[in-house]
Amino acid sequence: MTSHTPHNKGVPQHSPAIDEDTTGQDLSLLPDRPAEPLSDPGIAPHQPRPTDVEPAMERRAEQQVAALFGAAALLALAFCVAYVAIDDDDTFAGYGASNLALGLTLGLSLLFIGLGAIQWAKKLMADYEMVEYRHSAASTVEDRKEAVAAFQAGSEESGFGRRTLVRNSLLGSVAFLGLPAVVLLSDLGPLPGNAFARTVWKKGMRVVEDVSGEPIRPEDLAVGGQINAAPAAFFESELPDGTVIPAEYEGHQLQIERTKAPVILVRMPPEGITPGPGREDWGVSGILCYSKICTHVGCPISLWEQQTHQLLCPCHQSTFDLADSGRVLFGPASRPMPQLPLDVDDEGYLIAADDFAEPVGPSYWERG
Repeated sequence: MTSHTPHNKGVPQHSPAIDEDTTGQDLSLLPDRPAEPLSDPGIAPHQPRPTDVEPAMERRAEQQVAALFGAAALLALAFCVAYVAIDDDDTFAGYGASNLALGLTLGLSLLFIGLGAIQWAKKLMADYEMVEYRHSAASTVEDRKEAVAAFQAGSEESGFGRRTLVRNSLLGSVAFLGLPAVVLLSDLGPLPGNAFARTVWKKGMRVVEDVSGEPIRPEDLAVGGQINAAPAAFFESELPDGTVIPAEYEGHQLQIERTKAPVILVRMPPEGITPGPGREDWGVSGILCYSKICTHVGCPISLWEQQTHQLLCPCHQSTFDLADSGRVLFGPASRPMPQLPLDVDDEGYLIAADDFAEPVGPSYWERG
């Protein structure tokens, strides 16, 4: 006959219902595992809060929380008003008035929601001490049921369903907080639509270097050469009599148009060019002009291989044959590079004969 010696001396024995969790592990083998929580864990006697014993103070705390949530909603609304009413150029105490107002209203709105939640938790939610028995193994089914019951009890004790003033003011403040997000998202601009169908290029506009704004003559470009260029409308110009003509675009409108209008000029032997139908006169002495924006996802392109007349996109390796109307040779791009028709003005400078015949930029489903 053999006798059984407990694994841990001095550890109380437990019933199988307690000693085995849902995974089949024998919890009685865990070292120094007490049967029940300590009867006196050393927590000081519970002291009720004033709001627990004084109905008037409870109502006052509830009103304070609602006021904080209401102030948060008003500040979120003030954010939207400031966004529309304050001009970007206005200043206050040396700072941009628009940024200052938007930062203060949105920041204070979030702050008041946080303060209201803290005040609610400290003064109105249930306030008593709990002792939880923590197992080192997975929870039993009974423990899980107990946790769900505790959560439901906590939800009830928080007063979320019962304190309609606090609940409704919180929901209202959070709802109003969505307004700044809607306003800011709307400022990202309209959907592309057909925004890339037209650019600033037009008949007679000079083709200039994209950095200096200097106009370009055909003799400035050698065979096999390439120039990054832009429309003259982006730069101020000077007439022979000294009159300075300002740029046609500035500020954010200039940046928008810059995304659509950049081009590259390349020169190749005229006999090596295969113009598309109707494009026989789009070049000048072997000089052709194409959009600089890849038709795949819009990466800027300037990798020109003069021997093969190919233009390579550095992002996804789409390859275009510029001697054959920008035809796609390789890669994910599905559309040829848009070509800009060229001419020469009375002073011998390169000009655009018209805008692009097709939309520039990446392909997308609503291009139309």
